[in-house]
Amino acid sequence: MASWVVAGVTITRIEEQLGPAGRPSDQYLAGFDREMLAPHMGWLIPHHYSPEQDRLITSIHSWLIRTRHHTILLDCCGGNHKNRPGFPRFHQQDHPYLQRLRDAGVAPEDIDIVLCTHLHSDHVGWNTMLKDGRWVPTFPKAKYIFSRLEHDLGDPRSNPAAEADLQRSFSYRDSVLPVIESRQAVIVDGEHALDDTLTIVPAPGHTRGHIAMWLANRAQRALFAGDVLHHPLQIYSPHWNSAFCELPDVARTTRLQMLEQCVEHRAKLFPAHFGFPHVAHVLQVADGFAHEFVDPDMD
Repeated sequence: MASWVVAGVTITRIEEQLGPAGRPSDQYLAGFDREMLAPHMGWLIPHHYSPEQDRLITSIHSWLIRTRHHTILLDCCGGNHKNRPGFPRFHQQDHPYLQRLRDAGVAPEDIDIVLCTHLHSDHVGWNTMLKDGRWVPTFPKAKYIFSRLEHDLGDPRSNPAAEADLQRSFSYRDSVLPVIESRQAVIVDGEHALDDTLTIVPAPGHTRGHIAMWLANRAQRALFAGDVLHHPLQIYSPHWNSAFCELPDVARTTRLQMLEQCVEHRAKLFPAHFGFPHVAHVLQVADGFAHEFVDPDMD
């Protein structure tokens, strides 16, 4: 169970799944140039690229954040038993995610806050679980925080575009709407402080209402970036978007700004999908950015 400590806050990675994703191509990273692979093979293999399969390696995980005030789960992966036609990585899966959460010392009843950076199906799945044929909130005592813009655009009951998108409509109805109906949802606008160290900030581009979260005290910072970046190669080529970014130009601007902020503040970067060891420092170099991975803190 990998954990890091930043600003006195313990951050533990809760894995749902880890393995091959898309091939490194325009179908996964828009603008991808295969010549960029060669100079990075030394660190790409084996945790970030499989040459045998010619596939990028990505992780699906949550960040469990334990502060003096709260126990927070940031992003809830794909979930079990969810209907996701066309997405075999998330369709009707059965993962021991909740057991891994318990192995980290936290039961579902212990979670105070669930924060979803956006409402794509691989970030909201464990918001709910199937119980007696109904989708019910997995974390019965938690407040679930959603961006207002993200929620309103993702609600198929009021947005025809969301209704037409099967992935959006399915995930909203089985993983968001039950939380709304249980009155556990908290909808936020703009910048929003959770406590004296944690601040939610808009991070649009991947989706229109995507948010990120900063952890900061006077000495240390960390950025929970959600899907601002999907793969460490984007540190070197921040103009590459994922193929799923809704606002390509805005996504590039947000990514560049957040990489610059990570350099400025020497912040640890906690993305949603990086392979092992999952966390990085961003470095300024002559032709842009580079990275160094940050190993988990050891007892």
